[in-house]
Amino acid sequence: MKHYKSIISLHRENGFNLPENPLLSLHRCNQQCSIGDREFTTDFYMIGFKKLKSGVIKYGRTKYDHENGSMSFVKPRQVIEFKDLHFDEDGFLIFLHEDLLNGHFLHDEVKKYSFFDYEVNEALHLSPSEESTMWELYHQIEQEYHNNPDEYSKDIMLGHVATILKYAQRFYKRQFMNRATVTGNTVSKFNQVLNDYFSRGYLQTKGLPSVHAIADELNLSGRYLSDLLKQETGKTAIDLIHIALISEAKNMLTGSDYRVSEIAYNLGFENLPYFSRLFKREVGVSPNEFKKQLVN
Repeated sequence: MKHYKSIISLHRENGFNLPENPLLSLHRCNQQCSIGDREFTTDFYMIGFKKLKSGVIKYGRTKYDHENGSMSFVKPRQVIEFKDLHFDEDGFLIFLHEDLLNGHFLHDEVKKYSFFDYEVNEALHLSPSEESTMWELYHQIEQEYHNNPDEYSKDIMLGHVATILKYAQRFYKRQFMNRATVTGNTVSKFNQVLNDYFSRGYLQTKGLPSVHAIADELNLSGRYLSDLLKQETGKTAIDLIHIALISEAKNMLTGSDYRVSEIAYNLGFENLPYFSRLFKREVGVSPNEFKKQLVN
């Protein structure tokens, strides 16, 4: 698999104009915009906007084609493939080497944006007005990119990149709300998968349910599922798993003579202190104290 350590090598090997800055580059996609037509990884962040007419884009576990008016966000060392891409309209790619972020607030900030961990089929779909906003910010970066660089250039360009990411977060929230309207309530589907996990005895055979296992059942990535649930309920996927487990624990403590250690085991906990801490955090008292209160 090809790995690009530098933006310059990616540009050179794919016939792009050499970048103005070795750690940040812009590339306009006119009719086509393929990169090597094979899987590759990089040491930089990639932000892309495209209206795809044909071809395949792949990262994460999935591939997607004929995806119109969408933005994608790829982090360093993520496996990517752009193959035979042809566009209905202009698109753009922003390559941002992780070394450029050293000493800048974006170094830590970029890690907070969970959409860098989404699957390709969970791309951001833009409305016409949102497209206009992103293009305006791209042009602001482009204008500074082609100016004579000075001590302000880096901060100005990274400031516009940071704004793109903030708008992406806002637009994703709009997409989550639209998705809930079109496809129904995600939390009810999540709870159904979780209930099935419990009822089939998987707690004893497979252990604690993971966010990724449930996300797979719903054909979503773990981060996208968590963000959808956060939008709908104010709680993440792991929060809801914990709530369901503690609800089961309270039921077993109330309706059986099981010891706390047996209940923890039956719920898939291999670590009794972890179960006790989680129970106390959610309920306010330890499992033993809860059981004593029932007797009293």
